[in-house]
Amino acid sequence: MAYRPTAFGLTGEVNRKIRGKYDNDLEQDARLWIEAILGKPLVDGADPSEILGMDNFRLALKDGVVLCELMNAIQPNSIKRINTSSMPFKQMENINNFLSAIENYGVKKLDCFQTNDLYEKNQNMTQVVNTLHALGRAAQKNGYSGPSLGIKESDANPRNFTDEKLKAGSTIIGLQMGTNTGASQRGMNFGKARKIVD
Repeated sequence: MAYRPTAFGLTGEVNRKIRGKYDNDLEQDARLWIEAILGKPLVDGADPSEILGMDNFRLALKDGVVLCELMNAIQPNSIKRINTSSMPFKQMENINNFLSAIENYGVKKLDCFQTNDLYEKNQNMTQVVNTLHALGRAAQKNGYSGPSLGIKESDANPRNFTDEKLKAGSTIIGLQMGTNTGASQRGMNFGKARKIVD
């Protein structure tokens, strides 16, 4: 892990703002969802009713093993090999495998966190929690029958109108288009005229 000195100025302000957006309730929902799917606690001996907090939650997910197991539980064999080594590059490989698997599963790239957001301390754990919620929505949308997290994403509902219906609509001027009756600039005055006197 790289040494990151205390941030000052704009960088420090951005880091404080990111940490300020962290929601313990969303973290707790994601944690309980993971524990329900895997059937084991994230942290041994931790009370499920107590919030882990940003740092403990990060440490529980940091090696990527739990994330890979979660994805394999939702969609079997989506991650072929899970590294159990304590080597940093192996742990980051687990995180990358998880991110690739969830993207293939239907989570949008915009909703995915970066590897360093989880692996490095004081990065963007808010985005990690948001990614887990996005995975929960995608799981419901894809028909996963296990525990659910959040609300289900909506399905596309395209409208198909006949040509006759479209032509009938083009003859009607809706009120939202407004009117130009009576519009003129007559009588408008923006103040006194400017006079330059020498």
